[in-house]
Amino acid sequence: MVVQRLIRAVIMGPPGSGKGTVSGRIIKTFGLQHISSGDILRANIEEKTELGLLMKSCIDQGQLVPDAIMSRIILSNLRRIDHSGWLLDGFPRTVPQAEALDQAYVIDTVINLDVPFQTIKERLTSRWTHIASGRVYNTDFNPPKVPGLDNITGEPLVQRDDDKPETVTRRLKSYETQTEPVLEYYRSKGVLESFSGTETNKIWPHVEAFLHRKFSSLSQRAA
Repeated sequence: MVVQRLIRAVIMGPPGSGKGTVSGRIIKTFGLQHISSGDILRANIEEKTELGLLMKSCIDQGQLVPDAIMSRIILSNLRRIDHSGWLLDGFPRTVPQAEALDQAYVIDTVINLDVPFQTIKERLTSRWTHIASGRVYNTDFNPPKVPGLDNITGEPLVQRDDDKPETVTRRLKSYETQTEPVLEYYRSKGVLESFSGTETNKIWPHVEAFLHRKFSSLSQRAA
């Protein structure tokens, strides 16, 4: 369908907001390519590209990767798939990055998952992991059969540092500080669409209905 090649979308949301699940459903339903900035960064670091080495140097020194470097590497990857529609996840994270993206592409919509921080804290701090396999349990809705033990191996589960209450609070605060100006930037451009709720399965139908309308609108405009 021609309209699928026209869609340029960004998805935003704090860690633990269900962004991964919603992204997966968008890709499956609408045929967009999923572009994850995290995956791109890791690949460049592993492949020791010029930009990857620069990024690793920044990270090793505890510094943020400069906007110009982030923008160059993401835009370079987007150009490779310019023939199709895409959903961009994890970028932009600052207003200069959003401006760089705008200079290269017209962004059709920015989907923001607005999940209360208290819900996210409860969700993330209830997660326990079997490190060897990566299996994740949630004490609220997907608990292990025996508390504290993996269902298959019986080995102890651990709480990752990222899921500890103090770490979750810090990550959410950092996201809020960094991302609110980006949301305001897109709000002022009229392309921000926020979806509020506490359960991904209840948020998703609203996201899906909105995107169906968006696709239909772009299709009519193209015709």
